[in-house]
Amino acid sequence: QVQLVESGGGLVQAGGSLTLSCAASGRPFSNYAMGWFRQAPGKEREFVAGLSSSGTIRNVADSVKGRFTITRDNAKNTVYLHMNSLKAEDTAVYYCARRTGVEYDSWGQGTQVTVSS
Repeated sequence: QVQLVESGGGLVQAGGSLTLSCAASGRPFSNYAMGWFRQAPGKEREFVAGLSSSGTIRNVADSVKGRFTITRDNAKNTVYLHMNSLKAEDTAVYYCARRTGVEYDSWGQGTQVTVSS
């Protein structure tokens, strides 16, 4: 059983930056691809970014491309989401998730990011 704990959310002004962290416990972290998702009020959860187990293959949603970067530190069992040039529309609860096969099957509790305009 894996546990994922996000941190680093908060209130930031538009144009600012935040880095979210997701610490994993349980099965070997380095065996799994990881991802970040977000859910804004009244909207469905959407994919933000994903990273392979080795950290060499990443994909990022078009809505955040060029502004957000996903990285991982397998020695620390942690995946990060570096967010720059934040916009009001980035306001959401951000979740990290572990991918098993083709599905994301384990989720954290989420961390709130609020961008003021």
